[in-house]
Amino acid sequence: MRLQGAIFVLLPHLGPILVWLFTRDHMSGWCEGPRMLSWCPFYKVLLLVQTAIYSVVGYASYLVWKDLGGGLGWPLALPLGLYAVQLTISWTVLVLFFTVHNPGLALLHLLLLYGLVVSTALIWHPINKLAALLLLPYLAWLTVTSALTYHLWRDSLCPVHQPQPTEKSD
Repeated sequence: MRLQGAIFVLLPHLGPILVWLFTRDHMSGWCEGPRMLSWCPFYKVLLLVQTAIYSVVGYASYLVWKDLGGGLGWPLALPLGLYAVQLTISWTVLVLFFTVHNPGLALLHLLLLYGLVVSTALIWHPINKLAALLLLPYLAWLTVTSALTYHLWRDSLCPVHQPQPTEKSD
């Protein structure tokens, strides 16, 4: 893999790093405590999975770029343009969820992102089948994050569904 490949693999990580740098003071503890879902993985597991998936998706975009001849040009406009939009929406979800603390709006963006990833896979499939298949773990990841976000959104709208603090018996 050439230098360009490394750039493609690292590019998806730029958004989360920038979001963290600019919003880290607003992130701490928002989804901890009573809001934490019992089936939600630990934060470090989520971070590890997201890092791996962003790297795989970045590599997939490199495969498409390479198979279309590299460089810049019209053949790359739709496949990588759609990918760029998808990446931007993905980064926006992080801001909406962790900074704005709006799980409803984040959920809408996640559903839009899901459609964009499916569209990207369909467009990439004739270009590079492996690249399209490498988007499948991303779709699985979006399913998990959408479920988590849905539950947080539902709990914020319906206090009945919110986890209640347990009473300590003396």
